[in-house]
Amino acid sequence: MREPLILASSSPRRRELMGYTGIPFEVIALDAEETKEGTPQALVMENARRKAQAVYERHPGRLVLGADTIVFLEGQALGKPRNAREAEAMLRRIAGVWHTVYTGVCLIREDGRADTRFDESRVLMADMDGETIEQYVRTGEPMDKAGAYALQGIGGMFVERIEGSYSNVIGLPMALVRKMLLEAGAAVFSIKR
Repeated sequence: MREPLILASSSPRRRELMGYTGIPFEVIALDAEETKEGTPQALVMENARRKAQAVYERHPGRLVLGADTIVFLEGQALGKPRNAREAEAMLRRIAGVWHTVYTGVCLIREDGRADTRFDESRVLMADMDGETIEQYVRTGEPMDKAGAYALQGIGGMFVERIEGSYSNVIGLPMALVRKMLLEAGAAVFSIKR
C-alpha cells in the first residue's frame, strides 16, 4: 500500500483544500530558502520545487506536494506583509485595481521525478477607503496572506471579480493539482457515471 502523500506546506488553507481530493495525506513543512528572482511564473515554480525538495530529501520515496503563491501587481510581487503598516500599504495598492495571483505547484513522485507547473488568476479588488483598510488589518487576517487578503475569509467581501481558478487565489489550484496527481498515478476523488 502506498504511503500517504506529504503536503509540504503548513498553510491551513492548503490543508483544507487537499482534504477535498479524497487521498490520504500528512503535513510536513520544512524551511526552504526561497528565491525572489525571476518572472512571477518562474519564481512560484522554483519556490514550490524548493519546498517539496526539502521534504523529499528527508522522506525519499514518498509523493510530496509543494506550493508557493504570490500576488503580482504592476511588475512587483506582493508577498506576505511583515507588519500592519506593510499590510495597509499593500491593500491600498490593490484596492480598485486588477492584480494577478500566481501559484506554483511541484509534485515529486516516489522515484524523485519532479513535475512543476503554475496557475494564474486575475482578481479585481473593490475600492476601499483608509478606514476600511485599517479595520480589516486590525482583524489580523491579512498578516499571513500573500497580497494581505484572504479570499476565503473577510477579505472575500472586497473581491469584485475573479478570472481563473478560485482555489488558486486561496493558494492551491485544485484542478491543476488533481490533474498532476492523476498523471502520477495517485487515486483521487472522481465521479463515476
